[in-house]
Amino acid sequence: MSAKVKRVVVGLSGGVDSSVAAYLLKEQGYDVTALFMINWHDKTGLIDADCPWDEDVVFAELVARKLGIDFHVVDLSEPYRERVIDYMFSEYQKGRTPNPDVLCNREIKFDAFLKAAEAYNPDYVATGHYCKKTSSERDGAWTHHLLAGDDPGKDQSYFLCQLSQEQLARTLFPIGHIHKKEIRAIAREQGLASADKKDSQGICFVGKVHLPVFLQQKLEAREGNIFEIPGNLEKYTLEKRDASKLEELAAPWKYTKEDGSWVGKHQGAHFFTIGQRKGLNVGGKVEPLFVISTDVKNNRIYVGQGQSHPGLFRPGLKIRNKEIHWIRRDLAMKVGEVRPYLVRIRYRQALQKATMHMCENGMYIIFDEAQRGVAPGQFAAWYDGEELLGSGVIMS
Repeated sequence: MSAKVKRVVVGLSGGVDSSVAAYLLKEQGYDVTALFMINWHDKTGLIDADCPWDEDVVFAELVARKLGIDFHVVDLSEPYRERVIDYMFSEYQKGRTPNPDVLCNREIKFDAFLKAAEAYNPDYVATGHYCKKTSSERDGAWTHHLLAGDDPGKDQSYFLCQLSQEQLARTLFPIGHIHKKEIRAIAREQGLASADKKDSQGICFVGKVHLPVFLQQKLEAREGNIFEIPGNLEKYTLEKRDASKLEELAAPWKYTKEDGSWVGKHQGAHFFTIGQRKGLNVGGKVEPLFVISTDVKNNRIYVGQGQSHPGLFRPGLKIRNKEIHWIRRDLAMKVGEVRPYLVRIRYRQALQKATMHMCENGMYIIFDEAQRGVAPGQFAAWYDGEELLGSGVIMS
């Protein structure tokens, strides 16, 4: 008796990556069904040059026809608004900088989408992410390993840093071992409509937006003051913070208006993030100004001149206990443990050497070299070599 053909539902977005993922799965002998997600209808704040989803669905259907696979559409806009966009607004209101792409993967692509795919009785679901999965078995228990993609310029493992073992068990990543250039070549060879389609940019499923306009759907503009902080404050001249005090090493720089000088006005501290340059509208400086701190309570922004301003750099960060997530639950650190890991705090950042300290009141990550632009609300993800082990939301 021949083995049963495995059925896979692939999230077909209309882009070249998921198109080639669907092609490869079919070539490997899977019974493939394509499912296109509609997650956003509102075009408020969208930059005109970006194509909305109604064009993407045409590309996706053309690819499905070319491959001879069933094509379906599911509208997940309600859970997307509730679990991603509303969270995003809430975080900006608090003066934090969320990563909607990480939330989109955890809450939509690998949760709501998984549930929607059940209608087609799949053995697996698949996506066009540039990452890899391997699995190992010990004493009858399986562990799933999330690995970086082979193309260092496209590795998307960071965006999947909140996935669980249960989600990974059901998922395939067909293109993680392939470089982007080869993906385009495969698509052209197979005559797929998406072969030369530009990659999407901006917020997951929303597109490229003018962020202040987008956020003003729910967050009011409030005029406040911008203060420039000099780079020679006494706090910066300290050789280093007390290395025996983790809380001190992980704390962000704090300022008052007396630390600097007034240089302009803004329309809401909650619209800005650490390291931001655009949108300040303050000229006449020797070097460009960058946001080094925001104070939502007093509606103030603190800025400093130049990319090397000391206020942009921090030696560490903290993650609350409730925000710590381990993909490899078997490796979760216990209170009192200290381990060296590789860490990144944003997509495409090179992995940084760091020491992780598990304490009763949370996890402290102390870097070998101070990091630029540590923003509360973003995700720190930690790796052992190419394997992503876990992540957490940066506290402050």
